[in-house]
This record gives sequence, structure tokens and C-alpha cells, in this order.
Amino acid sequence: MTELKWWETAVIYQIYPRSFQDSNSDGIGDLPGITTRLEYIANLGVDAIWISPFYPSPQKDFGYDVSDYCDINPEYGNLADFDALIAKAHGLGLKVMIDIVPGHCSDRHIWFEESRQSRDNPKADWFHWADPLADGSAPTNWLSFFGGRAWTWEPRRQQYYLHNFLPSQPNLNHANPNVIEAFRQIARFWFDRGVDGFRMDAVHTVNADTAPYRDNLPKPNFKLGSLPQEQQPFFRQLHDSAQLNQPAIQNFIEAFRKVADEYDGDRFLMGELHGDDPVLASETFTAPGRLHATYNFNLLEWAGLDVAGLEKAISTAIEAFNGTGRLTFAFSNHDVPRSATRQLAPLGLGEEQQEALQLLLLKLETSLIGSACVYQGEELALSDVQDIPLDQMQDPWGIEFAPVFLGRDTCRTPMVWRRSDNQWGGFSDAASTWLPVAEPHLARAGLDEAERPGSVYCQFSEFLAWRKKQPAMMRANNMTLVASGPKELVFDRMSETQNLRCRFDFETLTASIAEI
Repeated sequence: MTELKWWETAVIYQIYPRSFQDSNSDGIGDLPGITTRLEYIANLGVDAIWISPFYPSPQKDFGYDVSDYCDINPEYGNLADFDALIAKAHGLGLKVMIDIVPGHCSDRHIWFEESRQSRDNPKADWFHWADPLADGSAPTNWLSFFGGRAWTWEPRRQQYYLHNFLPSQPNLNHANPNVIEAFRQIARFWFDRGVDGFRMDAVHTVNADTAPYRDNLPKPNFKLGSLPQEQQPFFRQLHDSAQLNQPAIQNFIEAFRKVADEYDGDRFLMGELHGDDPVLASETFTAPGRLHATYNFNLLEWAGLDVAGLEKAISTAIEAFNGTGRLTFAFSNHDVPRSATRQLAPLGLGEEQQEALQLLLLKLETSLIGSACVYQGEELALSDVQDIPLDQMQDPWGIEFAPVFLGRDTCRTPMVWRRSDNQWGGFSDAASTWLPVAEPHLARAGLDEAERPGSVYCQFSEFLAWRKKQPAMMRANNMTLVASGPKELVFDRMSETQNLRCRFDFETLTASIAEI
């Protein structure tokens, strides 16, 4: 039997560095703090860590607005701290993945600072610039994800520039081969430091020069909703199927993949495709010479999924990816409410069942084909935080739409480690933290739970140790869904030497996995 690559079955632990561990008492998590907690992660039994952006940034979108792709934000440490982190992680048997943001950068990046000065400078066409309409208005009716128009006026060029997100996050123009080459050099910089892979943020938003720009058509059945973000007459913007098939995306991915293939050790490229169609993702984004896997959003529904929804999400992805390791599942991340809270209502459960549900979801996602991403705190069954005061909110998305929509701060509050350490549960010694520590989380502090027999952490760790001994899960990526009832999911995992019947009961909140 062909030996699988490490990433084809990996369990990857996602770290949001700002909220993981503060080492210098400024109330903000940092790289040295992560390094001090690597044993906690390794003892859980995962295979890799993925660290959300730590690059220099004005932090308008907390690291997803990069001002320098080849350095460390001083709040998080320096390159020597990163080298120490990666050395310790590798010593503990953990692979290290980092985020790369290819579709846009910060308006503080030197590339944009130069591009905005004139129409004829060396970086003039590194971004998307367009002349105003005859009346001086924006070239199209496109809207940004974070509210408002997707075009911002630059008086120095007397043109508008395009941004999918904040005005301070201008879209890069991947029609320019120099942009692609710049990212190839960035890849080499981090691979040379020992990075094992990249999670490519919002890779579906990579775009090339699409002039002439055209308005999107109104939604014919538009109804005003409580949240403008949910129902906007022109919200199609650039993200329909034609955009996902844009050759510029694949040109960028192929160029980046060639760099990854220059290095030994199976360097891994995982692309985030929000709202992706699994067949398109399989046939287009993970075609030979492109991404190794796509980060699938099917289980990340903001309002959660009932059992039928879970089955549909899984079966849709399996149809496209069965027999491969080109798929990464997740139930939580830094952009959606925590699964321990999000999944209770659609499954008809109460808060008293939160721990049992979270353990069941962890076992489910790590029993599916491909790799799985576990967001920090899932191993503790941490709840989503819905009571952050408006004056303490940080997420620009939430600030824009509060109180109707609270944004992403609710899943980004700091980790806690010892309930007895201090008021912040050992996250920091500062007088205050960048986001408030959630008091209910203190009852599930990480190091305390790792020492408590029967905790979600300990039971999940035992499950991952058992999983690594199962040929059906570690030596093959084959899966068949069995007819499931309204309260259970049943599927088989199969290899040449073992067949496993995997039964997940959402009434008793128990998992039963046995050979057949």
C-alpha cells in the first residue's frame, strides 16, 4: 500500500497568536508565549500547528492586513523568536504551518505606498486601479465584505482602488507577473526557515486585472434583512463561479506550488475557499501541480447544522474528494462562532451537554477523510463569548454591524491556562488584555483540563492516540456514508486491511467505532 503523505491524514491545531499566551505582560499573545505551550499541544496528539498571521501589520484586521511578509510584528516578537518556536515544535514532532495572505495586503505596505503615488511608478499596476465614472463616482456597484463600497478614492492618482475587505486592504493585481514572483520569494523566505506549509487565506479572492469593470445585477428577490451584510442587492461582487475559475488564481497557485516542490519534506499548501463548491475545488484547485488540499467550509455554517445538514455537508464533499487526502475539514476557526455553542441549538441540545457535544464533534471531524483543523480551545469545549461590551470590541466587522451582529471577537478571546493563576487565568500578567478574558472559560483552563482525567482534552487525546493505530484512518482515505437516521451519522472508513463502522449518535452524544 502506498504510504500517505503526512498532510493527508493530519490533525492540525490552529493558533490565533494574539489570544494564545502572553509572555511579556502587554496583554497580547506572542510567539515566545506559543513556544511555552507547545508541550500542551504535542501532548494532545495532533500532528501540526497552524499559526494565524504574525507579520508586521497596522492590525486594522489583526494580521490579515500585512505590511511586510518577511518579518514579525514587534507585538509578537522577532525572527529569532520564530526560529526558536519552529525548532522546539520540530523537536516535539510537530509540523509548523503559517498563514499567507495573497489576495490583498495593507495600505501601509511599501508596495501600495509606492503604487498610490502616481500612474507611472514601478509599482503602479501592482494593484487594481480604475478611473471614476463621468460623474466622479466609483467604477462599479461592488460592495466590500465589511460594509460599504469595494472602491476607495486615491486623490494622488485621481483613481479608485479595489478592496474586497477594508479600504486599508487593497487587492493585489495578480495579472502582474512581478506580484506572483514576489510571493514566490516570500515562500522561499519561510521555507528556508523550516516552515512545513502554508494555509492560503481567502485564495478565492486572488484576482487579476478584470477591466472593463461591470456592475453586478441586483438580486431580483431582494428583501431588507436585519443585517445588511446578509442581504444586499449587489452583494455578488467578484465571488461567483466565474471568479473562482479565473485563470489568475491557478497561475498564482501553480507558481507557488513549484516553490514548495523545490523543498524536501512534503511541504503542504492548503487553500481557504469560502463558499467553495467541492467539485470545483477538487477538479480545479487541487488539480496536479496546484494546491495539495482545500480548507472546506461545509461544516462552518455560522448558525450551525442539524444532523441532516451535517450529513449533506459531509456527503457533498466526499463525492468530490473520496479516495484522496485533498480535503481539510473544520468545525471552528477564528472567523466563526465556536462550535461548542454554535451547534447546540440546531441539534436541540442545552448548555449542560456542551462538553459531550464538543467531544463528539472532535471525534467526528478527525474520523473523516483528509486532514482536520482543530481551533484553539475546542479541546476544552470553550463556549462562544456573546457579552463583550461594545467599547471593548476589536473586530472591524463586528464594530460595523453591532449590536445586530457581533463579528468575530466572540471566538477570539484569550485562552486560559490555570484558573488559580490570576484574574486572566494565566494568559497574561498585564493590567488588561486586548480582548476581555471570558470568566466562564476559567472553569475549563487548558493546563487544568490536561491534568483532569475524563476532561474533553484527555478523552480527545486518547482518541487521537487510538486513531493513529487504525489503518482505515491512517493508511487510506476511503469513506462510504451509510443510511443515517435523524439523530445519527454512520459511515465506513476502509483500507486494504481494515474496515471501520463509525457511528455518531447525537441523541446520546456518543461515538461508536468498531471493525466490521
